[in-house]
Amino acid sequence: MHITNMRAAVLAAMFLAVPVAAQEADPVKAALETAANAAAVSKQADLHRNPETPFFGNAQGDVVLVKFVDYQCTYCKAVEPKLDKLLSDDKGVKLIVKEFPILGPESVVAAKVALAAGRQGKYAAYHHALMGYKGKLTEDVIFSTAKDVGLDVAQLRKDMIAPEIADQLLANFNLARALKISLTPGYIINTHVLSGVSVKTMTGQIDWPAEVALARSAKK
Repeated sequence: MHITNMRAAVLAAMFLAVPVAAQEADPVKAALETAANAAAVSKQADLHRNPETPFFGNAQGDVVLVKFVDYQCTYCKAVEPKLDKLLSDDKGVKLIVKEFPILGPESVVAAKVALAAGRQGKYAAYHHALMGYKGKLTEDVIFSTAKDVGLDVAQLRKDMIAPEIADQLLANFNLARALKISLTPGYIINTHVLSGVSVKTMTGQIDWPAEVALARSAKK
C-alpha cells in the first residue's frame, strides 16, 4: 500500500472508531466544522458554479451535492452506489465532482485523464468506469479503461497535459484546503459539510435522502 494511501486509511479508521457523541464533544473538531461551513458559504461560486467542473443529475437542481474524490479511494467507491440511487430517485439533485487526487501519482494521472475525457464528451463514462474498478490502479488500467469506454487515447494523452487541466486540479486543491478537506471522500451539500470535519456524520452512515430533504427545508 502506498504510504499516502496507508495514512488515509489509518486516519479514516481512527475516525470511524470514535463514537459520534465523542466527536460532537470535541471542541476542536466543532470549530473546524464551523470554519469549513463558513468557507463553503464564501466559496459557493467556486463550489457550485465553476463551468469547467463536471456534474451529474439536474443542472438546475435545487440541492447541490459536491464530492471531492480520488479514484484510489475505497471509501469513495463504497458510497458511489448510494449516490447513483439518490440521483435516480431524486431528479432535483445536482452532483458536482471535484477531482481531488491525493493518494499517489496514479491518482493524479487518473484525474487528468478523467478531465481530458470531458473534451471527448466521455467524462461520465470514464468516471463511472474508474469508480467501479476494484483492483489496483495503475497507468495500464487508467489508459486501458479509457480505450474501453471509447476514448481516443492518443488525443487523450495530449489533452491531459493541457494547462487548463492542471489549473483545474490546482483550484480543487485550493478549494479543499479552504474547506478543511484533507482526506477523501469529502462531501458538501449546498453549503453544509457532510464529511471530513463534520462532527455529526460519517461517510458510510450518511442518509442521503434525509440530508437532501434537510437541505431543501433549510432553504425555505
